[in-house]
Amino acid sequence: MALSVFVGVLMAAILIGAPIAYALILCGVALMWLLGLFDGQIIAQNIINSAGSFPLLAIPLFIIAGEVMNSGGLSKRIIKLAITLVGHLRGGLGYVTIFAGVLLSSLSGSALADAASLTALLLPMMVIAGYNRNRSGGLIASVSVLGSIIPPSIGFVVLGVASGLSITKLFLAGIAPGLMIAAALVVAWWLMSRRNNDVQLSPKASGKERLKALVDSFWALMLPVIIVVGLRFGVVTPTEAGAVASVYALLVSSLIYRELSLKSLNQLLLRAGKTTAAVMFLVAAASIPAWMITIADIPGQIIDLIQPVMDNPRLLIVVLMLLILVISMVMDLTPTILLLAPILVPVVTAANIDPIYFGVLFMINCSIGLITPPVGTVLNVVCGIGRMRYEALLKGTFPFLIAEIIVLFLLVIFPELVTVPAQWFGH
Repeated sequence: MALSVFVGVLMAAILIGAPIAYALILCGVALMWLLGLFDGQIIAQNIINSAGSFPLLAIPLFIIAGEVMNSGGLSKRIIKLAITLVGHLRGGLGYVTIFAGVLLSSLSGSALADAASLTALLLPMMVIAGYNRNRSGGLIASVSVLGSIIPPSIGFVVLGVASGLSITKLFLAGIAPGLMIAAALVVAWWLMSRRNNDVQLSPKASGKERLKALVDSFWALMLPVIIVVGLRFGVVTPTEAGAVASVYALLVSSLIYRELSLKSLNQLLLRAGKTTAAVMFLVAAASIPAWMITIADIPGQIIDLIQPVMDNPRLLIVVLMLLILVISMVMDLTPTILLLAPILVPVVTAANIDPIYFGVLFMINCSIGLITPPVGTVLNVVCGIGRMRYEALLKGTFPFLIAEIIVLFLLVIFPELVTVPAQWFGH
């Protein structure tokens, strides 16, 4: 009964157009009413306590770091480095996009921030060089989702808080799968660009130009190194890594690159504050249904429903991946995590599946949802900045979407692709 009420109220709230945060609160209130536990003080207490969680402090810190990166010249230098290294190849600006996307993902932690930066900086260059606009936008959208997979991922912070999993372990476990997705995008782009003879090839950069670009981007490249090494050897927690990243980015932007003015600092802090407020309100709203999910034993009801596949972990993972994929198509990343993580992590733990492994697959699946209709948040960002039609961009994204789904199910079939690198990074 509790499961039916939970799903029914959620679907009804979404269908009438209620914001996701309010829909989550309604779910929690409905469950409280059903179980005879309704109390306004409990609602307020849950909202306040959840927003005060220390690990969540990493979210505004990484958001600030990402904003500083875009405003302070770090993104621009990384893209210039990528152009000097692979820009001269056939389809070179596509490889530049993938290479730059991987590096930006290790700085910002946000798929939306990466999509905005890559679209503004690279899409005009690709169009002028003769690349198909829709295909180029599709590649940018597809590589941007790595921002939620490669650490420091804000999505992993939310997942860790919502499910109780180690954020540090999730960060380190996301590195190898993120690079595998990037490799799949390289293959997909190569297959699609090898017959395009109308594209202007960029002149090959000299060794001196490459060295200059590398030296110029050195301080930007050191940021992901500091974060990963600090986490790997236990020097910093994810929250402390966020503080280090934001301070480091501010110092590099203002003192070394000298591209961050006081006026732009004020504007980026305002943008970061608005983004943080939206995310934190979602987290706070989700605390009520998360608490009631435990009280009503909804994970136990889910286990009873899928009992026939509980003895087959691989089949169970496939079923859950299909479920998450469908839900992530109609909901944004953060609400999907907040809604499903408290329910599904106890289920996979009961089935003796490594919860960190599942958490990585969960995040990849939710990230793919950012480039699938009808919501496709990243697609909307690329459309808005690149002035493209949604349907046309979706068509250009399709080949890269297939490549990412193939990688996801390879990780389902071969769990060692996630667990072995995760063990290496974690010890």
